[in-house]
Amino acid sequence: MQKITPCLWFDDRAEEAATFYTSVFPGSRIVDVRRYGEAGPRPTGTVMTVEFELSGQRFVALNGGPDFTFNEAVSLMVDCATQEEVDELWARLSGDGGAEGPCGWLKDKYGVSWQIVPRVLMELVGDPDPVKSQRAMRAMLGMKKIDIQGLLDASEG
Repeated sequence: MQKITPCLWFDDRAEEAATFYTSVFPGSRIVDVRRYGEAGPRPTGTVMTVEFELSGQRFVALNGGPDFTFNEAVSLMVDCATQEEVDELWARLSGDGGAEGPCGWLKDKYGVSWQIVPRVLMELVGDPDPVKSQRAMRAMLGMKKIDIQGLLDASEG
C-alpha cells in the first residue's frame, strides 16, 4: 500500500466518478467498494468509499454528502508524452459537463480540477536561455489546452 492516498469527497457520485476515471486512464481499475452499514450516516447499503487506481496511483472516493466541494486549490496533474495524449485526455475530462480553463487546467463533470501537461512544457519553461523560456511561458499563458507545436514555435521565436 502506498503511504499517502488522496481521498476525493463527493456528495453521492463516488462510484460513478471512479468508474469514469478508470475508463479514461489505461491500466486503471476499481480496487474495492465499501458500503454504509446501519451506523450510517448515509442509508444502509449505499456506497461509502471506492478505492481505485489510475495508472498505478491509488485514490479513494468518498460519498460524504454535500458539505464540501472541489476547487482549484487542489488539482491532479497528468504528465503527457504526446499531443495525442493531451488531446484525448483534454476531450474526455473536460467534456460532458466539464469546463476548460486556462494554461492546461480543466474541471471535469464532477468538479475535480486537472492539469493536462505535456512533458515538453516543463523543459521549455525551464530552458537555460531566458529568452526562449519566457517566450514559451507567454505562449502557454495564452492557451487553454496546451499545444506542443505552438510552444515549440514560440520558444524558437
